[in-house]
Amino acid sequence: MKKNKFSKNWIIKQKRDIYVKKSKLEGYRSRAVYKLKEINEKFKIIKNKITVVDLGAAPGSWSQYILRNFNNCEVISIDLKDIEPIKNLFHIKGDFTDGVYKTKIKKYFGKRVDLIISDMAVNTTGNKSVDSLVTGELCIDAMYFAIDFLNKKGSFVSKLFMGSSFNEIVALAKKSFQEVDIYKPPSSRKDSKENFIICRNLR
Repeated sequence: MKKNKFSKNWIIKQKRDIYVKKSKLEGYRSRAVYKLKEINEKFKIIKNKITVVDLGAAPGSWSQYILRNFNNCEVISIDLKDIEPIKNLFHIKGDFTDGVYKTKIKKYFGKRVDLIISDMAVNTTGNKSVDSLVTGELCIDAMYFAIDFLNKKGSFVSKLFMGSSFNEIVALAKKSFQEVDIYKPPSSRKDSKENFIICRNLR
């Protein structure tokens, strides 16, 4: 019963959500697109002609936003799932922590990249402490990937939840990047513990 009640509440919430309606009207794949849009409006991390890796990209709205609104960007997305094709997007089905796929990404660009983005989170269990911890581990994996792949002036954006790993993530970011900000976009649901960490300029 609890699961059915949760599903019903989620469906009601989706139907009332202005960002869900807006994403459908504007042809985006999910409401998450507005989080990246708001992050970019505040921090100016996306520009024309940049190279981008989108980690855990499915269903692809972040890649879609960049390729639709900025000129001559090269974008690779990687996810354990397939995604429906997006014009000018190179998608890899696989695990971004696997050396095989890291090599594939490096070969594709042939150089360090300008931006790495991640909206990854685990499927929620209902235990907020566990969800926060596991999503935090994903954020740390993504940050180490960014440190390995970004050029000196590159930027990294990742979802993280307030929780036990929050301070560890911020400490690693400040050790690795010159500029670090934590931001909750207006389109992020008020009852969600999600925030985003925005890191710029590698040390």
